[in-house]
Amino acid sequence: MKAIRRFSVRPVLPEPLRPLSELARNLRWSWHPETRELFQAVDPEGWRAAAGDPLRLLGAVPATRLAALAEDRRFRRRLAAAADDLHDYLTGRRWYQEQPEGLPAAVAYFSPEFGITAALPQYSGGLGILAGDHLKSASDLGVPLIGVGLLYRHGYFRQSLSREGWQQEHYPLLDPNELPLSLLREPDGTPSRVTLALPGGRSLLAYIWQARVGRVPLLLLDSDVEENAPGEREVTDRLYGGGGEHRLLQEMLLGIGGVRAVRTYCRLTGHAEPEVFHTNEGHAGFLGLERIRELVARGAGFDGALECVRAGAVFTTHTPVPAGIDRFDRELVARHFGAGGELPGIDVERVLELGLETYPGGEPNLFNMAVMGLRLAQRANGVSTLHGQVSRQMFAGLWPGFDPEEVPITSVTNGVHAPTWVAPEVLRLGARQIGAGRAEDALTIGGSQRWDAVAGISDADVWELRRTLREQLVEEVRERLRASWRERGAGTAELGWIDGVLDPDVLTIGFARRVPSYKRLTLMLRDRDRLMELLLHPERPIQIVVAGKAHPADDSGKRLVQELVRFADDPRVRHRVVFLPDYGMAMAQKLYPGCDVWLNNPLRPLEACGTSGMKAALNGCLNLSVLDGWWDEWFEPDFGWAIPTADGTATDENRRDDLEAAALYDLLAERVAPRFYDRGAGGLPGRWIEMVRRTLATLGPKVLAGRMVREYVDRLYAPAAEAQRALNPDAARELAGWKARVRDAWPGVAVDHVEAVADTALNGTAELGSTVSLRVSVTLGALDPADVEVQAVAGRVDPSDRLSRTSTFPLKPTAGPGTDGRRIYEGPLTLDRAGPFGYTVRILPAHRLLASGAELGLVTLPSEATDRASGVLLR
Repeated sequence: MKAIRRFSVRPVLPEPLRPLSELARNLRWSWHPETRELFQAVDPEGWRAAAGDPLRLLGAVPATRLAALAEDRRFRRRLAAAADDLHDYLTGRRWYQEQPEGLPAAVAYFSPEFGITAALPQYSGGLGILAGDHLKSASDLGVPLIGVGLLYRHGYFRQSLSREGWQQEHYPLLDPNELPLSLLREPDGTPSRVTLALPGGRSLLAYIWQARVGRVPLLLLDSDVEENAPGEREVTDRLYGGGGEHRLLQEMLLGIGGVRAVRTYCRLTGHAEPEVFHTNEGHAGFLGLERIRELVARGAGFDGALECVRAGAVFTTHTPVPAGIDRFDRELVARHFGAGGELPGIDVERVLELGLETYPGGEPNLFNMAVMGLRLAQRANGVSTLHGQVSRQMFAGLWPGFDPEEVPITSVTNGVHAPTWVAPEVLRLGARQIGAGRAEDALTIGGSQRWDAVAGISDADVWELRRTLREQLVEEVRERLRASWRERGAGTAELGWIDGVLDPDVLTIGFARRVPSYKRLTLMLRDRDRLMELLLHPERPIQIVVAGKAHPADDSGKRLVQELVRFADDPRVRHRVVFLPDYGMAMAQKLYPGCDVWLNNPLRPLEACGTSGMKAALNGCLNLSVLDGWWDEWFEPDFGWAIPTADGTATDENRRDDLEAAALYDLLAERVAPRFYDRGAGGLPGRWIEMVRRTLATLGPKVLAGRMVREYVDRLYAPAAEAQRALNPDAARELAGWKARVRDAWPGVAVDHVEAVADTALNGTAELGSTVSLRVSVTLGALDPADVEVQAVAGRVDPSDRLSRTSTFPLKPTAGPGTDGRRIYEGPLTLDRAGPFGYTVRILPAHRLLASGAELGLVTLPSEATDRASGVLLR
């Protein structure tokens, strides 16, 4: 029989055990070992059955067991200590509270997914895990963050395999009442809601659920409201499900509804209103439009409101390819923001111009969410140094006239939340070496001096730790593999071979991530005979654990999964290579620590960051990766290996994959495996252990999410808050008017003539350290010198006379305009580098409230005629 209604019955805890409820509802337990150990002590068998979820555990513990615990003085002391520790964590001063004044009172952080814990499955991959780690580290550091996302009733899909190895998707229904969430309510007890207007007089209503991520509230909007029509109830049905209008409504709810949810939360709780709004990828970009609407409703003009919103906004892009960005048809967006739709009082054409691809190479009828995110934020960043470069090239069309290096997109390299991803055994070893308090600081705040203590751990202890973690992984793999084969229809009698899968003494390689084609799941299969030789080598065998999900609509990705599964099913190698379905946080927390080598072989430079290798590194796992994302930035031969790439334009993709696969096999056979199996005194691989130490000591403080969040605070949040405060309504109106005046007058700005006088005879060459005096004649038209900056730009020149590695030098006006209206600017240019050297001059808009000279996308350079008649080129 099937139930006609479902509801959740919560246990009534005995009074002495009431603190368990608070501990279970604050997700700090997901990264706090002592709290997890306390829940495990409640009922060890029940803890395993509940998959480490405290709420599920408490809902299943027999009343007799609870009564016994209520009388157990030792347990009550442990409970009181855990409750006191949580209270101190939530209320005490932390890193942020010790910083100088001027930091934002609060920051709102919007993301379409959040990976906090497997008990709250609201994530699909790296973007969500990164967002979850950002919230956890903000909590550890005391950053007053408010997270904003959507509550997906089906989450992301669960993955299983058919007998033939084809990916199958399942979408279990999630009941918010059974999750670590509470409904935000008004003072009279009714649920708080946000409302969006839809075309045709319809409305989209959403509840606001709250998760407590340590000190950070996470607000999740849920459209499963009875008053909604069936289509609207399904807006938050599943993560990255549907397309077109369904996806647009999800992103309107996330952005517009998210701002309204933040306002509601702050009204009800007294939390400080955010001064900075951080958009994690373009999915939440509509939040800027809602903030503009708020200001227009208070009497601001659109242009002044836009400047205010931009000043306090940070936009993070995570994709290195245009295909990874959500784009909507112009007419669909116009219908939802036109008459009867959202944002009343704002001209729909002003909305459209913020997102349309109206630049060279764009498609003018498409509304691009990342483009809108960039136009609505004064500060933007990629997620690794290389990804910052890629992003500047990808979005250079928004800043015409500027070289990609000057596009105002910086980078903050991602990090990972160490307390979540470091195995308890690693934590205990670190605490034994430097003390529990210092170990906790090292994992949350960072600082290289705290990681140098790794050098004092003996080889025997390091190797024993690595073997213990590998052994745990072997047990986990066998258990999951057996469950997978049962789902594929196998009987117990045909699964005896699983007891021999993997060996805790064999070099273990991990590869786990989403399965888009650019991540090249099956690169390892390019030469199957060569791979089988490596797997079955009589003296230096390797074993590989693979996991990953293909998007439900990506049949090519599913074919890659099936190809790998079929290879792993081969009886000759199935004890050495395994594919585990349903990759998620719970699996990852066993996989990263248990592997010796973490493999990553994307197409360079399509990996924005790639944080899985960071999590592995924090557990002493060595990286073997293409130089992409974070590995391009921090790789050193002392602690890992770089897979050579064949990414030249002259190499077709099949030959490229063959070459890179061959390089991978060579590395494994000639360098990785020999080092692992090269045993010295006491049977220990001394050189391998030293690489583990170097990985921990060198990469440890770099890959921390604590380092990442501190960089966001210092480099983006603090300047954004300062800019936001500077833009009162009058200042915003003045800045908007100035920008309009400059744009109108810019066609009249020109570089007319450049003269150069050197302190020595040039004749095409000069000595290092000599000086060139520049004298530049410019026409400013309707603008004043205060509106512009005239610069010399100097650097190396290539054979095509293109400048690179440039430096800029401001030139100063000498006097008022001449009789012809022209102005003269002068300044010295020091020849500060040897080799081919050149310069040009340019004019940029200048205003004290601009974050960058490129902000308006306006620049004037010498014409070709001016260039030929003047200037210096030195070789």
